[in-house]
Amino acid sequence: MRLECLIVTCDSNLLSHIKSNFGTSGASLDFRQDSASAIELASRRHFDGVFIDCDDVGGGTEVLTKTRNSRSNQQTLIFAVTSGSTSVENAVDLGANFVLCKPVPETRLRSVLDIAIPKMEREHRRYFRYDIDLPVRFGNHLGQSFTARMKNVSEGGVAVSLVDRVHLKGVLTLEFELPSVTPQLFHARADVVWSDCFTMGLRFLYIEKNSEVALQGWLNSLDAQSQLNESNARPC
Repeated sequence: MRLECLIVTCDSNLLSHIKSNFGTSGASLDFRQDSASAIELASRRHFDGVFIDCDDVGGGTEVLTKTRNSRSNQQTLIFAVTSGSTSVENAVDLGANFVLCKPVPETRLRSVLDIAIPKMEREHRRYFRYDIDLPVRFGNHLGQSFTARMKNVSEGGVAVSLVDRVHLKGVLTLEFELPSVTPQLFHARADVVWSDCFTMGLRFLYIEKNSEVALQGWLNSLDAQSQLNESNARPC
């Protein structure tokens, strides 16, 4: 379960600096040099951390604002890098969790990452998606029922493929059988975060206590299996 981070900068020295300090964490780093592509990417994908070169990328502060306001990255740790035009106070007001001023000292970046990486790892756990194929049932406020196939699951929600072409929105009831020796029915309420004709992403709003405990146990088993598979895939 590698951390996934986005770096938005035209500064090759800053990029190299960040990459070298993430070296031991095994993070996956995406790189963008312009604000438009960075905003588009952050609008449809969750990142554990986002580094934004606010003053040396045109529209850098807009990237910061739109990333913080995107539904996928409202809880993401955002690192604003400034070089004079954007004040620390302004960067924080726009949504930055950490502000680094150029030239960024090695000790400053390292101390910030020592605090931030454990936080990102905890948040990553909430968002990490395990690929799963299970039947799911939904109900809406009108009492209508729908069926779907689960595509992936995390602590925070699920993505599903709808059996029938239908557009769902708002809060839905959700249930499915958690795989185990003694299968348990999982019950929750979830909010539709995104959808198209045949797929839908949902965020859990409320999970019954027994279901929450069972979900955590299932995710732990999926995590253990994932780590075993990764270990077996590594060359000797």
